[in-house]
Amino acid sequence: MPAEPLTPAALRAARDAVVQALTVEPLTRLIDFVAYPQGDGPERTVVVVNRDGASRLEADGSHTVLAGRDPVAWTDPMAFLPYDVECADPSPDNERNAYPEPGRRLRSLFDDPTRSPDLVVVHAPRHYFPDEGGHRGEHGSLDVVQSRAPFLLSGAGVSRRGMIADHARILDITPTLLLAAGVDGAAAGVDGAAAGVDGTAAGLGARDDMPPMEGRARSDLVGPGAPHVMGLLWDGAHCSDLLALAAAGELPGVARLLDQGLALTGGAVAEFPSVTLCNHTSALTGVGPGRHGVIGNVFFDRATGERVVPNDASTWHRSAEWLRPGIATVFERLTASRPDARTACVNEAVDRGARYSTMQVIRASGGSRGAAGLEDALPDAAGSPYVGNRDHLDDDYYRWSSRVDDAGLTQMLTLWESQPNAPQLTWWATVVTDAGHHAGGPRSRIARDSLRDADRRLQAFLEHLDRLGVVNDVAFLLTADHGFETADEAVTGSWRSALEGALGPLGVSYRDEGPGFVYLGC
Repeated sequence: MPAEPLTPAALRAARDAVVQALTVEPLTRLIDFVAYPQGDGPERTVVVVNRDGASRLEADGSHTVLAGRDPVAWTDPMAFLPYDVECADPSPDNERNAYPEPGRRLRSLFDDPTRSPDLVVVHAPRHYFPDEGGHRGEHGSLDVVQSRAPFLLSGAGVSRRGMIADHARILDITPTLLLAAGVDGAAAGVDGAAAGVDGTAAGLGARDDMPPMEGRARSDLVGPGAPHVMGLLWDGAHCSDLLALAAAGELPGVARLLDQGLALTGGAVAEFPSVTLCNHTSALTGVGPGRHGVIGNVFFDRATGERVVPNDASTWHRSAEWLRPGIATVFERLTASRPDARTACVNEAVDRGARYSTMQVIRASGGSRGAAGLEDALPDAAGSPYVGNRDHLDDDYYRWSSRVDDAGLTQMLTLWESQPNAPQLTWWATVVTDAGHHAGGPRSRIARDSLRDADRRLQAFLEHLDRLGVVNDVAFLLTADHGFETADEAVTGSWRSALEGALGPLGVSYRDEGPGFVYLGC
């Protein structure tokens, strides 16, 4: 049963005790800052606090310094570029780090009526916490590098502009895909034709029962009306390393796309937290976590008393169950405008509305273990022609991801057996890139080999499109769900004892999900 909520006074006392306990040595090595909301509705603000200071992030985007140094003063989404600047200062401390759009992204986290935590603990980039699910390579924080996903456009309707010093947002992906597909913004309720770079794409693919999107259609980068549109998500692919390897000729598939298009060197800024299911859902709905409801890979819902873990092989096929009412996917928005459109969603949890999807196959199997129960149906990774270094198969996640990605390529080749039956909109997610970056961190051998393996599968698919003679009819968007940084194995520890020490004397129970989402009185 859901617990009785704390009174406002008890909540403030508990929150203040936690903030005080978490902003002292030695926890400052593990924690960039603690954040909590103030107020409700459109005027909600967020307070961020660490050892060195505190600031209030106002609804208009400004910062009011409350004490000492503003913990998120540097907000440049283009920080640590060009890439050698990041390489020279990997996983920097808070005072040297950048946090793009901190107020907007943190406010979104706190917008869900029953799932948002009372406060969030933002991990320092160097924090290594394997005992609680952490890895050698890490993501999830608010800082710029963990939040930077690639954003590459190529093919039909895209000009050949190469590298552009600019950035997008994960929220821009759905409206940009809809624009490329030729969805009529005027008919859907946007003033003018398709929404431009300075406007939202609120009405693209909308019905009266579909809320507006928060992202914008990047009409400065791609034009409308491609016969086929394809979103490629390489989970966890490090933006700058991917572009550097492509420029060096080590990712021929990505280099081919870049030669026929463009890439933003600042990538796409992920929503917070910069984790998988939160950002897959943001990418495929065009709204932030406070709107779509999948606020993390694990969270607590006070309304149901349920601990929700959507990012698990046993639960991916249930993703739609956690979407808030009225939220529409890119597939639903496209078919709202074009009911006969063929859509496909390969190896992706956020599949609602797609005419074909991998998760449909899993749901139809009737098994209770979801994707985890289909082990026997996956190809053998040891025989894969796309795995460049067999030694990496000793890593369980890498081996499983290689099998999943080979199965994904098989699905793609089947869906695209001929142009007349090919989908107008295809979404294809790749997993091995996440496995490689978790195992070794960005720039490690296993991380770069995971990008090379993904590129081999991409090359195989592009060669198939060449044989069909349709590659020039496709607009491609290649992205990821977050960036990555390398944890420091010397920076270990947990704040659990500090939480217990702060809340025990007050008699306040709590949950720490993630870890980092702190729910008080639960």
